[in-house]
Amino acid sequence: MPHSRLRPTPRAGPVRGLLCAAAWLWLAAAALVLAPAQAPLAASGQPAPVVMLQLQGAVGPATTEYLRRGLADADARRAAAVILRIDTPGGLASSMRDIVRAIIASPVPVIGYVAPGGAQAASAGTYILYACHVAAMAPGTNLGAATPVQMGGGGQADDNKQHKPGERADDQPEPPSRPDAHERKAVNDAAAFIRSLAELRGRNVEWAEEAVRGAASLAAREAQQQKVIDLVASDTQDLLNQAHGREVRANASIITLATRDASVIELQPDWRTRVLAVITDPNIAYILLLLGIYGILFEMMNPGAILPGALGAVALVTALFALNMLPVSYAGLGLVLLGIALMAAEAFTPTLGLLGAAGVALFAFGSLFLYDTQAADFSLSVPLVIGAAAASALLLFLIFFTALRAQRRRVVSGDSTQAGQPVEVLSWHGHSGLVRAGGETWQARSEAPLAPGQQAVIESRKGLVLVVRGPAPKQEKPA
Repeated sequence: MPHSRLRPTPRAGPVRGLLCAAAWLWLAAAALVLAPAQAPLAASGQPAPVVMLQLQGAVGPATTEYLRRGLADADARRAAAVILRIDTPGGLASSMRDIVRAIIASPVPVIGYVAPGGAQAASAGTYILYACHVAAMAPGTNLGAATPVQMGGGGQADDNKQHKPGERADDQPEPPSRPDAHERKAVNDAAAFIRSLAELRGRNVEWAEEAVRGAASLAAREAQQQKVIDLVASDTQDLLNQAHGREVRANASIITLATRDASVIELQPDWRTRVLAVITDPNIAYILLLLGIYGILFEMMNPGAILPGALGAVALVTALFALNMLPVSYAGLGLVLLGIALMAAEAFTPTLGLLGAAGVALFAFGSLFLYDTQAADFSLSVPLVIGAAAASALLLFLIFFTALRAQRRRVVSGDSTQAGQPVEVLSWHGHSGLVRAGGETWQARSEAPLAPGQQAVIESRKGLVLVVRGPAPKQEKPA
């Protein structure tokens, strides 16, 4: 018996061998699968591609999201470099700083390229170009005017104003007003920020500070001569040829660019970025906010409508998500909400229009100061504010007119909710709805479903709810 117990032991050797062989085969297959993913360019012998991203228009939350995804995609593709084509009048300072941080943290070198001819890297675009590992411009382009108070493509500062021939500076009507403490703080912070970027990339520090404090601007050739940028390239291929062989520092690593024969892959914004660009438009976010608030108020005034409340909730959540990314002035937002609250109070407690008029005034005033920015592309449209205030005033007038008519309506004597009294169905959902009984609107319940416009009969009353049945029996006319 002991000998028979030891008999299965020799079979363990082949089983273990088969398991080991299977494990080695699995590891070999995994190595074959992972090898191309780790070094696809080395296996094919082709140079690493160059990813191209576009920065056009005002710099905002959607731009930041697009560039973050683009840089991450370039890293996943193991790209040789990223070309960032810049043509922007400026934008939000918060979005600009997010983009600068993403470029500095990128393991893939970023080549900032102001193109095509006629493009500009003004205001926020100047900071972004200074942050790039390689700065280039096309002929006929310009950069500068990076004063914080003008971020967004405003006019040049008074200190940088051109004088007419034969006109002296002291012939001007009056010198520009001295900036207040808030403006000095913003300018000093921006100057220190762009100086740090210039020192990081080894570019002209003095001109960078002058672009902030004096709103200075430069054309492409002048920028190259003053070492503000590195290259002047006529097109993308010329840019790749000139950038080839340059050494840049990316994440504490020295990288030699190999871009001469690289293929260019242009990445377009995906649907999420496009949707974000739409809802973060200040005017769209403002409209969504109003639709959300008015939809919920309409649902509160007409319980059971469901659709206005549901759409209002969706619009309000979307608006709050967009406003979270925009430079919202909480004082302005508070005035808007207070104005809407006063108009709603007028609907529930009529005061001959006094609360409503005050609400419309506060609503319009708060809307004008809703966004705390001087960027032209991120300010609220004045015609839109006027239209919204007029629509709110019209809605308030309709509510006041309806309340006045109800107050002047003839009083119906007697109890109109006795059993057997006929009622008219106004609205109905399932087994409950609203009915009109003796000139009054009541909530009602019924075992059988009813339809708007149908006649029903009161069976009983439970508190403020009528129990009805339908339809009402037709009364025969006497012969």
